[in-house]
Amino acid sequence: MATTTPEPKPNLVGFRINHRTMRSDTRRLAELLSRMTAGQLAYDRRRAAALRLLCDGIHHHHKMEDEVLWPVLQRSAGAEIDLRELSDDHAALDPVLDEVRVAADDLVAVFASGSSGAGRVRTIAAQLAAALVQLRDVLDEHIEEEERLIFPVIRSYVSVADWNTVERAVCRGGALRFELPRIEQYARPEELAELRRIAGPVLRLMLAALRPGFRRREAIVFGG
Repeated sequence: MATTTPEPKPNLVGFRINHRTMRSDTRRLAELLSRMTAGQLAYDRRRAAALRLLCDGIHHHHKMEDEVLWPVLQRSAGAEIDLRELSDDHAALDPVLDEVRVAADDLVAVFASGSSGAGRVRTIAAQLAAALVQLRDVLDEHIEEEERLIFPVIRSYVSVADWNTVERAVCRGGALRFELPRIEQYARPEELAELRRIAGPVLRLMLAALRPGFRRREAIVFGG
């Protein structure tokens, strides 16, 4: 009796980890800025730059969903998916993310000017702390809803080839030296094993090369 081989399904492990990193780091940075505005931590140019890097990563992921993932879902699933609610979420997320990015840019600019500008830094940091708290809450709600709605659709209707196109688009605009070790940091053991199985030895080599710089950055940003 002939048997048929099941069609391969898109592997969502990388996307799920990416979502976890955004939520977790936004939460950590909101706490960091709160401690800075309370005078418990010193302001630092490198911390400001790291904040901007996080903002860039979230903006890129958000943009790739709008420009690449949504069209793939509409083409693949048709009437089986209604993206209006998630698109509305993105529209609500845009001004919050813009506020965070502007404040992060302003904070970097103050340090880049060579002037401490303590009063100005405190004002910007307070604005950024409030915006990050709002971003944290919006991201938590949006990502939970997004995974609930679209992950089953991706598994059922999106081809592996189309999904790989989405993942390549997300990877192309990311800061690899920052994103790859961050994935390792937040991946569960079974997820990291799956990524290593997919990527092969190259992942181990890249992580070995990038891990020390990432750990130094973590210590700079989140150390006392």
